[in-house]
Amino acid sequence: MSHLAILSLDGVFLLLRVLHFFFGVVWIGHLYYLNFTQAPFFAETDAATKSNAIQKLLPRALWWFRWGAMGTFITGWMYLAMRGHRDGFALFTTSWGIFIILGAILGSIMWANVWFVIWPNQQKVIASACAVAAGKTALPEAAALATRASIASRHNVLFSIPMLLFMGSASHLPMMVTATSLIPLVIALTAALTAIEWNAVCGKMGPLASIKGVIHAGFSLSIALYLLIEVLTK
Repeated sequence: MSHLAILSLDGVFLLLRVLHFFFGVVWIGHLYYLNFTQAPFFAETDAATKSNAIQKLLPRALWWFRWGAMGTFITGWMYLAMRGHRDGFALFTTSWGIFIILGAILGSIMWANVWFVIWPNQQKVIASACAVAAGKTALPEAAALATRASIASRHNVLFSIPMLLFMGSASHLPMMVTATSLIPLVIALTAALTAIEWNAVCGKMGPLASIKGVIHAGFSLSIALYLLIEVLTK
């Protein structure tokens, strides 16, 4: 009797990819819900309804949001580490490797924003709403913390669009790459992403304040990063 295919190394790779997709859908689905659905509702609803939602709905959404991010992060990097070990880490100097690593870096920046910016700030916002509901004083910094979490969350929407583009491009858009082009590409991408992430952590909302603005900015960033790869890998 032959062994089941699912128990082979290829089966392990498949399992990691399925889990990566599952956690990714949970994560990005909640990211889009929080920004495209909940945020406009909070801006329009009355104070009592908003307070109730912050106390009872938001903690549930953020639980799935942050653990979806964690699951996506862990399974993605496990898959890449195992692929590099099996096929050789020179694999990451191919167009597949460049696209998949760039997607993974964007996802990792988003994961860090979730765990170290959005969630810590939202915890205090939730605590403040619960305090007010209990007849206590609101945290004076709650509004500023909510704004900072919102800015980081909108930047995650911004990053998610090129992330999805490059994850898909890895398998569906092969390119010729020269090894000597990788250093300037790494420098240019590092500078660009560092500047955007600095704004996510320390800057302002800017054009990301509206849903239309963040979607347009996300596709514009995708085009800019793709053209950068095309120019610097030739």
